[in-house]
Amino acid sequence: MSIARLRDFVGELTDIVRDGARETVILDDLRAPMSRLLAHDDWLPDAFAAPHPEHYQQYLLHCDPKQRFSVVSFVWGPGQKTPIHDHTVWGMIGMLRGGEESTRFKTRGAVMPMLAGESCVLDVGDIDCVSPTAGDVHRVRNLYDDRVSISIHVYGANIGRVQRHVYDEATGSVKAFVSGFSSTVIPNLWMLTDDERRSAVA
Repeated sequence: MSIARLRDFVGELTDIVRDGARETVILDDLRAPMSRLLAHDDWLPDAFAAPHPEHYQQYLLHCDPKQRFSVVSFVWGPGQKTPIHDHTVWGMIGMLRGGEESTRFKTRGAVMPMLAGESCVLDVGDIDCVSPTAGDVHRVRNLYDDRVSISIHVYGANIGRVQRHVYDEATGSVKAFVSGFSSTVIPNLWMLTDDERRSAVA
């Protein structure tokens, strides 16, 4: 396992998500580092890739000390999906393993059925973005009924503490929620790789 890849990604994020940076610039600048992270599947610790038999898992990998961004692994067991929900902040999703389908929804006011919009399928290496300004309400499902899928998410806040909303598709009714995280620990980004350890004592 090479946790250094996640460490480098977080370092790049810290430079990109600076105070006052515009959302469009952040998402543009974030695409290349996300692509580099997704190009290798040897860095995510097993504890943050473990599925749950009944519902998806949302593991915190890193949170900026000023809570300007957070990095999360979403682990989807076979056939698992989210309710229709929003984020209220910008986000970028990258597919690390398996695949997922995201279906966008539009609200039409109180006591009105929601309108399903386009669906987007993410395969390994693919990237999608969400934002209140460009489309923030969707439902996500594991593309596969026979295997685990894992996506890596970056959000413009500590997403586990943000008040968000779930929506009833038939009525459009809204309920507030705060997701929290499935894990109580985060990875040790500063764990030395074998090469780093050898270099340190050379």
